[in-house]
Amino acid sequence: LITVTGEAEVRVVPDEVVFDLTVQTIDKNLRLAKAQTDERVKRLVELTRRYEVAPKDVQTDYIRVEPRYRGNDETRLFVGYAVRKDLLFTLRDVTKAEALLSEVIESGITRVNGVSFRTSELRKHRDQARVLAVRAAREKAVALAGELGQKVGKAYSIEEDVPTGRMMSQNVTSN
Repeated sequence: LITVTGEAEVRVVPDEVVFDLTVQTIDKNLRLAKAQTDERVKRLVELTRRYEVAPKDVQTDYIRVEPRYRGNDETRLFVGYAVRKDLLFTLRDVTKAEALLSEVIESGITRVNGVSFRTSELRKHRDQARVLAVRAAREKAVALAGELGQKVGKAYSIEEDVPTGRMMSQNVTSN
């Protein structure tokens, strides 16, 4: 029984950028807090349109409304209502990402949760990495068996590790 692991990495130039942003406002008047948050989100959506982000690529990802207090239980003081909305959108023109990020930061957002550069053809590239990883595993198995004067037979077990980060690896066991 020969057990080998094959790994492959496929590097891809990203063709889209996903922005994950938070807009939050706190005010003692709940309606005013919501209106302020909604207005800031509206300005943010208008900004995405100027950068030609398709409406289907813009979505509200999270909404939260909660009272906020300062102090502990005995001296607790009501500060106001926090109204939070998270907005996710995908920019398909990577060359505009830096300019858009600069404007986003100036637009009144509360937090940048993340900016991810990625490929729109992830499945295709994962499949390619999988094939390359299996080939690498087979090459190792053949080399090991050859040193023993043996040949690789049918695969006994094939396991795929869950991809982490940018790599895809394959484990292949042969007899």
